Amino acid sequence: MSTDPAPRPHATAEEVAAARHDRKLANVLYHDWEADSYDDKWSISYDERCISYATGRFRHAAGDADWPYDHVLELGCGTGFFLLNLMQAGLAAKGSVTDLSPGMVRAALRNAEGLGLDVDGRVADAERLPYDDATFDCVVGHAVLHHIPDLDTAFREVLRVLKPGGRFVFAGEPTRIGDRYARTLGAWTWKAATTVTKLPPLRGWRRPREELDESSRAAALEAVVDVHTFDPAELERIARAAGAPDARVVTEEFSAAMLGWPVRTFEAAVPPGKLGLRWAMFAYRSWLGLSWVDRTVLSRVVPREWFYNAVITGTRPA
Repeated sequence: MSTDPAPRPHATAEEVAAARHDRKLANVLYHDWEADSYDDKWSISYDERCISYATGRFRHAAGDADWPYDHVLELGCGTGFFLLNLMQAGLAAKGSVTDLSPGMVRAALRNAEGLGLDVDGRVADAERLPYDDATFDCVVGHAVLHHIPDLDTAFREVLRVLKPGGRFVFAGEPTRIGDRYARTLGAWTWKAATTVTKLPPLRGWRRPREELDESSRAAALEAVVDVHTFDPAELERIARAAGAPDARVVTEEFSAAMLGWPVRTFEAAVPPGKLGLRWAMFAYRSWLGLSWVDRTVLSRVVPREWFYNAVITGTRPA
């Protein structure tokens, strides 16, 4: 368990203003703020649904021929979603997690303990990893690269701590085009949901004003912590220049993202638990169906740059 200072549960308006000029401070404030509610906010679980999702992202890019790995590191672990679900699927017996946010490291370790997984953690900057050379057999991350200011240094650090022949897989990274339509759809949905729920018959569907204000402050920080969006070819070039000549990017979620972002935004705009199990099953099954369409049909005709999610993998030369 990390001995770093306890996470701060909220950020004041003054701290948000200061964080606009310091992206790493913004990452700590935002992710400490979100740590205890992050799994609920993003419908994260540690059961078959998310095990299947995590393994699907890894296998889409890298397959599973080299499983199990001995020791796996997760960069920017958040609550541990990616690594813990991959470990449950058999990726590795031992894991390590790192994040700039003490709150997220604590949440990930708590989740790992609850699942009975062998995981240790450190509060750490992805640009200066506190591990010796050639420590890990695999390094993974989900929705982390777009938060890191200096990607060239971060990729060099990843390759440094990998053993020769070791693999990295980073999933859930927003493409440049995908981010544009996702943010637009999300903004429209938020405005529509918070406006319609002002009507008296729908008053029970509206979050209290203070919760909406807090969400708006969190959204202001989120805009600061999201440093990059990616062109797939450019992301490949960064990883190759850092020392992974076989780095390659695959993309996914086109129609699925066009449904997913309005759904997630609507869920964030209404009180927790209001939508119920039927809604959750509708959202999940719809996402599965559209993901199948994306994978089997649209991936053959739509340019990879138009899909929302980029997944990059590569290895440290043996």
